[in-house]
Amino acid sequence: MTKTGKRYAAARSGVPTGVKFAPDEAVKLVKELAFAKFDETIEVATRLGVDPRKADQLVRGTVVLPHGTGKSVRVLVIAQGEKEAEATEAGADFVGVEFVEKIQGGWLDFDVCVATPDLMGKVGPLGRVLGPRGLMPTPKAGTVTFDIARAVSEIKAGKIEFRVDKTGNVHAPIGRASFSEEQLSENLGAFMDQIVRARPSTTKGTYLKSVTVSSTMGPGVAIDTNTYRKGA
Repeated sequence: MTKTGKRYAAARSGVPTGVKFAPDEAVKLVKELAFAKFDETIEVATRLGVDPRKADQLVRGTVVLPHGTGKSVRVLVIAQGEKEAEATEAGADFVGVEFVEKIQGGWLDFDVCVATPDLMGKVGPLGRVLGPRGLMPTPKAGTVTFDIARAVSEIKAGKIEFRVDKTGNVHAPIGRASFSEEQLSENLGAFMDQIVRARPSTTKGTYLKSVTVSSTMGPGVAIDTNTYRKGA
């Protein structure tokens, strides 16, 4: 039998069984129940009525959270010429074509990789290393682009990528426990808007089956999906 700590049990007892909350109420409760000594990440988990095995039902996309995630993101830009200067000016942490060789040698001290289309011939072979770690640049995520300044600025401002997993769930961070309720609610709203927009046209039946928010160490708090019913 799985054992739970006293603090988690106490937090769990603060969530009424079977109750689904409005988004702002759920966020407020999650903040109140966060008990860890560190600044916990607040996450949202959605269970979708899609079949990820079908290519036309894959749900993926990006969203710029209004207030960021609270995490400092290290951005690598693989570019050359004037695009290198553009990346540096936009705030990229690492810039240059030489990083292709460094990655081949095992270097992975970055969180997001952006590349210009003309260099994808060199970046492509890195797929075996970067792909499994979710670090491979892709056009759909906006990380293969000539608009380097915009890409770097959005990532630094709080742009995140989401993708449905093989069980039909999508998980994403929406901030930290230290964020205000308003900041978390606005981040949650921005994320859910994109999830609803990303609904595949081939999906039938209920699209949003459940939405739950939680802190790193705390219990999940269910949100009433009727809040998003217009698009789901």
